Amino acid sequence: MARLKDYYLKDVAPALMKKFSYKSVMEIPKLDKIVINVGAGEAKDNSKVIGAISTDIAAITGQKPMICKAKKSVANFKLREGMDIGVKVTLRGSRMYEFVDRLFNVALPRVRDFRGINPNSFDGRGNYNMGIKEQLIFPEIEYDKIDKVRGMDICFVTTAKTDEESRELLTLMGAPFAK
Repeated sequence: MARLKDYYLKDVAPALMKKFSYKSVMEIPKLDKIVINVGAGEAKDNSKVIGAISTDIAAITGQKPMICKAKKSVANFKLREGMDIGVKVTLRGSRMYEFVDRLFNVALPRVRDFRGINPNSFDGRGNYNMGIKEQLIFPEIEYDKIDKVRGMDICFVTTAKTDEESRELLTLMGAPFAK
């Protein structure tokens, strides 16, 4: 848990300072937060779906998720304003570092035919986004207790100014980018 943060302070920060020749230690990019989002279109028909997703996300992250509601009504999707349509969690501090460690070292290697994560999913401002197709890759989820396989979006928000700095930060933290 604190292992990755200590590693960041001891190994990652000095390596970034040397590579990008920063003048101040405050310029060194760091991981600010991680946002995990699960959209549930089928929640409009079945209200128990949000509860199941919340339970899974709480088990994965160790934090109670926030339920997202529809902002506008859309007749084509049979969606009304205020309906529950998703779940999200924002991780910071020690929970964030613990999640990163489990994601890179335990969960992603469990994906079938895994060759690395897409190195082109940066947004131009130093943030990285990735999608996971199934929540079963996390060891906290028991296969027998899930009702449906669902994916999630994971957004790594960093203080880096460029994609190159952010890519180097995540690589040093153990992100398995595809070659």
